[in-house]
This record gives sequence, C-alpha cells and structure tokens, in this order.
Amino acid sequence: MNTNVEMGKSPALDTLLHQLLAEEGLPASFRATVDRVYRPLAEELAARVANTPGPLVVGICGAQGSGKSTLAKFVAAILDAEQGLPCAAFSLDDLYLTGAERRQLAADVHPLLAVRGVPGTHDIELGLDVLKDLAQAVNHDFTAIPAFDKAVDDRRPQAAWPVFRGRPRVILVEGWCVGARPQQEAELAQPINAVEQQRDRDGRWRHYVNAQLAGRYQQLFARLEMLILIRVPRWELVRDWRLVQEEKLRARLRAQGGDASALMSPEQVGTFVQYYERITRHILAEMPARADCLLTLDENHDIAAVVGLAARSGPA
Repeated sequence: MNTNVEMGKSPALDTLLHQLLAEEGLPASFRATVDRVYRPLAEELAARVANTPGPLVVGICGAQGSGKSTLAKFVAAILDAEQGLPCAAFSLDDLYLTGAERRQLAADVHPLLAVRGVPGTHDIELGLDVLKDLAQAVNHDFTAIPAFDKAVDDRRPQAAWPVFRGRPRVILVEGWCVGARPQQEAELAQPINAVEQQRDRDGRWRHYVNAQLAGRYQQLFARLEMLILIRVPRWELVRDWRLVQEEKLRARLRAQGGDASALMSPEQVGTFVQYYERITRHILAEMPARADCLLTLDENHDIAAVVGLAARSGPA
C-alpha cells in the first residue's frame, strides 16, 4: 500500500481519472463521487489486502444501470495507481453462454433461456477457472479474461479477450446477481410480471433459474471475501437506467463505426428487464443486511449513503 501519496495530490492519478471520466462519458462533477466514495473504498480494499495471503476477491452487485462497471473501473485504476496494488476485474456478463449454447439450452429446457441474463445462462466453470488462474499466476503469466459483446449478443472470440499479466492483489467480480441467494420454493408460485404470466405459466423457467442459482453459482460466490451492494431506490428505475446504458452503447458503436442494429429498442428493454425483476427484487429485500459495503443511490443516480466503510482520510 502506498502511504506516501496524499489524497488528491497525485498528478498521474488525476490524469488517469480525467481519462476515465471522458471514456465513461461522465461529467467533471462526477470527480466528487470518485473522491468521496471510490477512493475511500479503494483504501478499504487495500487495508483488507494486507491481511489476505492470496488475491482479495470482491463481489460488486447492483441492478442493471446502477453503476457496477463504472465503480469497478475506477476502483481498479485507483488501486493500481495510488495504492500500488494490481487489480483484475471481470463481469458476470462476460461469462454468458454463447448464442449457440443458449439456443440449445432453450430447446432442451425452456425457450426463455435463449435470452441472456438469468442464472443458468452463464458459464460458471469458466468463471471459476479464471479465478483459479489469476490466483495461481506468477509475474510473467498472462491470464485471458472472458469478454462478451452485447452488440451482437455473443461471446467474443478468445483471441479478442483482454489479458491480465501477473498475479493481482485484488480481483473485482461485478454483476447484477453477484452474491445473490435463491428464493424459497413457495416464493416462486405466483408470477410477478408479464413475462412470467404469459411465457412461464407453469413456472418451469423460474424454478430452473432458482435451482441454478442454488447450485454452481453459490460455489462461485463462495469465493468472494467481500460483497459490495449498490442499492437502487426502487425497481421501477431499473428500466430507465438500463435505457441510458443502451443509448451509451449505441453512441459508442456509432462513433467507432460499428453496427448498432442488434441493440434494443425502448420497448425491448422494457421486456428485457422483466427477466431480471424477480431476482433483483429478492436481492433488494435480503442482501442489504449482509453486504459488507452498501452504497445507496437516490432517484438522481447519485450515491446518497455509504455504509460499511471504515473512516479513512480523504474528502468527505
């Protein structure tokens, strides 16, 4: 841990944070959130690393559009540049089964499983292998990190995966249901939205999803040594914030000359988020009490409250 760099006094870090703000399309005012929340969070992780023999594995959970990937990018950069701790990060989204695998799953189990998102549509073995490879890596090893392309709804070729060199001191695993626990069987009886009412009338899909979450997903989540939850104020905002995500991706693809035709319309987003609704509501009900760090968002998407961080130096 670098204890000689005062908060806000590192020109190299300031430059890096400025670049990240530009890359993420965030206003300069977001720097206040970085200093108020992300940097103290990085300090907390650095303190925990000191008592961890291997890489510290940290889960980041939050509904769609809540800011998980943004938090992970900034915290990883701060850990590396300010704390001197190499940090690897990947998303549960990057473990999605390929399009062909999901189509086969849909044919074998339930048609709704063709749509990425819910437990059962990820390659959990791949995630466990990545964690194992990162934990066992030495200085000159290169670990390939899976990557999924949402613009084409399929996993990228392995040759296009990013690589992490060496052994990280921190591993961030972010995703909308990271650390989630299954529901009780009785809770699955009644459909909660139009997708469940119209396309899962007998409950086969939601029972399968719940069983998957209770199985191998718990083995992956058991590897987490710290769990961070970004809590949205209410479910109804998830659709709106997911729309913002889609528009950012659309704008990025257009700027790069890419094909945005496979991205979703507002109506499609409205249907898509219903696949996530049941587990998201369950997370919002049960996870806050057990998360190691709870970041609560307000209606404007600002972090209004932080619970679980030790008092550390830095801007309030």
